[in-house]
Amino acid sequence: MASALVRSKIQATGQIAQETATSIKIVMFQMGEFNLALHINSIVKVLPQTVVYGSGQHGVGLIHLSDREVTVVDLQRRLFQSSGNLDPAKRGYLMLVQDRQRELYAIPVAQVPTLMDVPLSCVRILPESYRNADIFGFATHVAVIPATEPPLTIFMLDVDQLLLVRNVEIV
Repeated sequence: MASALVRSKIQATGQIAQETATSIKIVMFQMGEFNLALHINSIVKVLPQTVVYGSGQHGVGLIHLSDREVTVVDLQRRLFQSSGNLDPAKRGYLMLVQDRQRELYAIPVAQVPTLMDVPLSCVRILPESYRNADIFGFATHVAVIPATEPPLTIFMLDVDQLLLVRNVEIV
């Protein structure tokens, strides 16, 4: 289980890493009551919130970033059918992420994300049945950190699955 996560890390980044890795670096952020995370290699940078263009009905928008357009994926809307993260008056942040095809996406978050080192021994694969049945279909693993009370649960997302929710592609 842990070696599969290390292998996917190697494949996703194209870098050579040792199979004996004992932890992974993630960037954690809160969405509602949930702690979500992406692997550090998926994160390009974190920006202050800016104007997002779009209807807001499907949880997808657009920002102008330098000389390119970037798709904004409003996970708050996608997960809870409510939004508030796309309002620039709230002064949140946009996490700029990149998928395996090198396409950029922005994810609005209310607070600055947290960089964490998570021991592989705390990481578990989510059952395929859960991924197919729940709105967390874009989460592949869960990390359970027992050092806190209650234990900290972090759903680890697959950046390539962010636009695939409930088996419906919204591109």
